[in-house]
Amino acid sequence: MPVMTEPKIIAGNANKPLAQSIARRMSMHRGMSVNLVDARVERFNDQEIFVEVYENVRGEDMFIIQPTSNPANDNLMELLIMTDALKRSSADRITAVIPYFGYARQDRRSKARTPISAKLVANLLTEAGVDRVLTLDLHAAQIQGFFDVPVDNLYAAPVFALDILHNFRGQLGDVMVVSPDVGGVARARELAKRINAPLAIVDKRREKAGEVAGMTVIGEVSGKKCIIVDDICDTAGTLCKAAEVLLEAGATEVHAYITHGVLSGPAVERVTKSVMKSLVITDSINPTEAVLGAGNIRIVPTAPMFAQAILNTWSGTSVSSLFETDTLVPIYEGLYSQN
Repeated sequence: MPVMTEPKIIAGNANKPLAQSIARRMSMHRGMSVNLVDARVERFNDQEIFVEVYENVRGEDMFIIQPTSNPANDNLMELLIMTDALKRSSADRITAVIPYFGYARQDRRSKARTPISAKLVANLLTEAGVDRVLTLDLHAAQIQGFFDVPVDNLYAAPVFALDILHNFRGQLGDVMVVSPDVGGVARARELAKRINAPLAIVDKRREKAGEVAGMTVIGEVSGKKCIIVDDICDTAGTLCKAAEVLLEAGATEVHAYITHGVLSGPAVERVTKSVMKSLVITDSINPTEAVLGAGNIRIVPTAPMFAQAILNTWSGTSVSSLFETDTLVPIYEGLYSQN
């Protein structure tokens, strides 16, 4: 059955540059101009959020681009209110494109009398009228099961693999992928398989919550260019300490590939002054001026992947095909050369 409508994109204030980049990439794929839906997402004097959509969206396939990053509560409320506005305007289907899913770290009860906030957020989105969720590198994959609507969880690993194959060309025999903790081994192993590199682990020992008492490297990293892989970098304390431990263990260089550069508080200063040669993050979170000005922080784009995922969702074709590095090669053509 032919698709009669065109996909329409609307954006909140959390990451307008990414939304605009996705629209440009979709224009390239479609061979026709794709623009953000004309709307205003503003605040009254008391900071109450107000949304008004200026275009007709009746019967349309709508995609809301809105990571729930800092300020997480404001951006989440924007997403909920935009969803409600579209639902009440008779949009046919509403897909929440959430490049960074806030509250994902609260995916279980770690102690007595604590919430499972990720489940609460899933309930809020579903009740607001979201029909589908498209996100990137959920902190915990089981969060997909918190929703009663379909969830497509994209992965940064295929893009990181392209970046590593491009920037470490001729040096791949010296590269070793490192998980910064035991819990992240699966993520690190996945990237290691994509670039055919060995794997090491930095094991953290904590004497009390929030304080790392010691770190031990599991694996032989001597003479290796180590690449630390993780999904979130918040204050960067543990990441910078892990880089120091790896160099002490004989690594020649330390780089880090992190999907979501939360980089709060002293994080940017720590990374800038650290022994890490580079920190590579995606644009899932709108970078601050401090991040953009840091000499050893580099940003890789996710717009090509999200644009294709949106088009695949709209046309009813496979989104899981984007899990493969080979599928992304033509999509990222011009950004990475593997020759």
